[in-house]
Amino acid sequence: MAEGKIQLTFLGTGTSIGVPVIACNCEVCKSNDPRDKRFRTSAMVSIDQQNIVIDCGPDFRLQMLKQKVEDIDAVVFTHEHRDHIAGLDDVRAFNYILNKNIPIYGTQIVMEAIKTEFPYIFTETRFFGAPQVTTHEIENKEFNIGQTKILPISVMHNKLPVFGFRIGALSYITDASYLPEEEKHKVYNSKVLVLNALRNSKHISHFSLAEALNLIQELKPERAFLTHISHFLGLHKEVEKKLPDNVRLAYDNLIVEI
Repeated sequence: MAEGKIQLTFLGTGTSIGVPVIACNCEVCKSNDPRDKRFRTSAMVSIDQQNIVIDCGPDFRLQMLKQKVEDIDAVVFTHEHRDHIAGLDDVRAFNYILNKNIPIYGTQIVMEAIKTEFPYIFTETRFFGAPQVTTHEIENKEFNIGQTKILPISVMHNKLPVFGFRIGALSYITDASYLPEEEKHKVYNSKVLVLNALRNSKHISHFSLAEALNLIQELKPERAFLTHISHFLGLHKEVEKKLPDNVRLAYDNLIVEI
């Protein structure tokens, strides 16, 4: 891949309970279309000869196996909800095979939640078999992973502050219900915008499809992909027919070159 080029891999595009939903018999959950089967939301950005994972939820192990990922250089967390952090234990496979620690990046609140969820990682005397990570606290200002510059985008998930990220010409925002005016300039001129669209009806902590489309129209990216999708949104093939030409539903294992 040429220097500065981005490959975005959608590792998961589903909501916190995934799709299909346990015990649900709706047409989406019973669909045979692989695009209607969604792991919990996560992505991998490949740039500058690095693989940077955004969020590692409970499906992280299967996502890595599905994509045959042999190395990751960092995990960046959007926020502390369990569907975005619960797979952290599985980075230990990379520790074993590559003999290296995995850097993780998140706000102070995210790091505190991770230490609560995985106390055995952070014991004074290392617990045998625990993941080996290096923690990096981030704020709402640009930071670097290797040569890659990453700019946080502060959004609201109901009343919870959450980070999206601008990496080159890519803007990635999930679990948002509001993008403050003062943060919108970070998203302008994106070649690709990833934005959450949970369902058709309004939701307290996520954009609906209509809200996401309105925001995309305002921000004017070249292309947009919708993620963090629930079974309430409808069948992938049917929803796609209703979308503007530059907007697509993301699906698990979709790869986008930027």
